[in-house]
Amino acid sequence: MEYEYIRLEKKGAAAIVTIDRPEALNALNLDTLLELDHCFIDLGEDEEVAVVILTGAGEKSFVAGADISHMQDLSVIEANRFARFGHKVLKTIEELPQPVIAAVNGFALGGGCEIAISCDIRYAAENAKFGQPEVNLGVIPGFGGTQRLPRLIGKGRANELLFSGDIIDAAEACRIGLVNRVFPQQELLEKCLGLAGRIASRGPLAVRLCKEAVNNGMEMDLARACRYEADLFGLCFASDEQGEGMLAFLEKRVPEFKKK
Repeated sequence: MEYEYIRLEKKGAAAIVTIDRPEALNALNLDTLLELDHCFIDLGEDEEVAVVILTGAGEKSFVAGADISHMQDLSVIEANRFARFGHKVLKTIEELPQPVIAAVNGFALGGGCEIAISCDIRYAAENAKFGQPEVNLGVIPGFGGTQRLPRLIGKGRANELLFSGDIIDAAEACRIGLVNRVFPQQELLEKCLGLAGRIASRGPLAVRLCKEAVNNGMEMDLARACRYEADLFGLCFASDEQGEGMLAFLEKRVPEFKKK
């Protein structure tokens, strides 16, 4: 499929998805969401891709939010459908078998913040800005912000951002755990690719099972989550990957994992 609003390129085992509407600060309209959904479904089935990096075109914005011009005149039913489709797309990203790194290179507001927190890891440029300013528009976050943000940074800090609509800088976002690390703008993609390369060099099944254990375990009580982890740990021993990894450790060499 050819895309109009996103770009897809591959560098080694990493796929880079760029939301490409710089004239609209990469705001999410329905067509962009449709393209993202299609792209991530395809990437989930691409066994040559070990890690996905999601970013925005230009130096000003990752994703400035959902497209207000698209939403302004929606009916109640249309708004509900738009939110539910946004949930579907972000769930596709969140549940991708491969790890997803958000390279936040500017504004990540509203839907942009929500799409960033649907990713597994967030690296930010020093100029990045984060926030859920929907209350300034008389609405609430509609793509999972009221649910994922408290799970990520805690209820109190999330409520402060959600209720006030305040925008915070990258340093503050890092301090409260909204992003993992902050880099100069010109180094951001390089740092993301570096992390992607390290992840891609590890056992591919083990990485995917780690993601599955974290995402699914977070929705369980601790006892059930630990049993679930034990089941996945045991599953690792059915693969050649475990044998090679442990043999390489004992032989004091770098493991040679087979990529599917």
